[in-house]
Amino acid sequence: MLFRLILLLPIVLTAFFPARTASAAGTVRLELIGDPRETSLILQDWAQALDRSGIRNVRLRTDKEEVKPGIETQGAPDHPLYIVTGRILSQQELLLPGEKFKRGDLGRLKKWLDDLAEQGPPDRRPAKAAFGLSQPLFQKVKEDLSPPLGFSTVGVSRREAVETVARQLHHPLRMDQAIAQDLDQEKVQQELSAVSRGTALACILRSAEYGLVPQVDGGRITYIVEKSQPDRPEVWPVGRPPEERLPKLLPALYEFLNVNVQNYPVATTAETIGKRLHTPILYDRRALARQGIDPTKILVTLPQSRTTYSTALRKLLGKARLKYEVRVDDSGAPFLWITTLQRP
Repeated sequence: MLFRLILLLPIVLTAFFPARTASAAGTVRLELIGDPRETSLILQDWAQALDRSGIRNVRLRTDKEEVKPGIETQGAPDHPLYIVTGRILSQQELLLPGEKFKRGDLGRLKKWLDDLAEQGPPDRRPAKAAFGLSQPLFQKVKEDLSPPLGFSTVGVSRREAVETVARQLHHPLRMDQAIAQDLDQEKVQQELSAVSRGTALACILRSAEYGLVPQVDGGRITYIVEKSQPDRPEVWPVGRPPEERLPKLLPALYEFLNVNVQNYPVATTAETIGKRLHTPILYDRRALARQGIDPTKILVTLPQSRTTYSTALRKLLGKARLKYEVRVDDSGAPFLWITTLQRP
């Protein structure tokens, strides 16, 4: 009888939420309400499942009225208490404000509650930038990745290059040992010293089928090196399309010159143009490798004529099934991105 009597009273698992990081702004209390017509064993099952998942400060009770899920804020502004009201729909499903969680989703529920404690209710949080970061955190990432690389990369192993950049960063970079060993197998084939840290990292990792993903855990920024996957398209990019008009951003590209190229490697002619433009040239090594294009071995010819650098470069690269794009690195400086005409 004592066991049944306890189940009929509100069930409180513990008085406090688990310890949080120093950056946590508040505390969360979860109140789950069930239908009194359901068996009390459903509440007990949920109580045990939540406790096993590390979710604390939970109160389970029944109510004849259908309570609407919501979030109530109490306490001082510098350490608020967020009271989350949810409904027990069944032995397998909970309904919280804007979310449903199944019994197998309790890890996601715990993260949802942690995010609430750290960032406040979703409708009061700052707008998100890329990678799900808040605008202030994204700005910190961009500032960290914007300085020029500052060291020569040609002939350096990909792993050594990545680890050297990591030592320059203000936030930690993490990669699995298996990824590090894979990166150690090949050397960087192009000079990236003049572009930003983020653009250089993205270029090095892309050539090996990896990507850089900024994440935030407990308010701390971390860079993760991950395998490129079709379902994970958002990685730090190799530059971005410029917002400024190209004639203003890179006016030398539209200057006229006399050209006469006779059976020269397309890589040599592109590098010569890049030097005259005082603009770095980066190759999409992944795309070139997939289509079997080696710009150092393809000879191109462009009869003597007077034309612009832009037109000359487009014609020369086109003969090798390549094209160029003007991009800007994380500091806003332009560079030429050479990739394949056909998507790999």
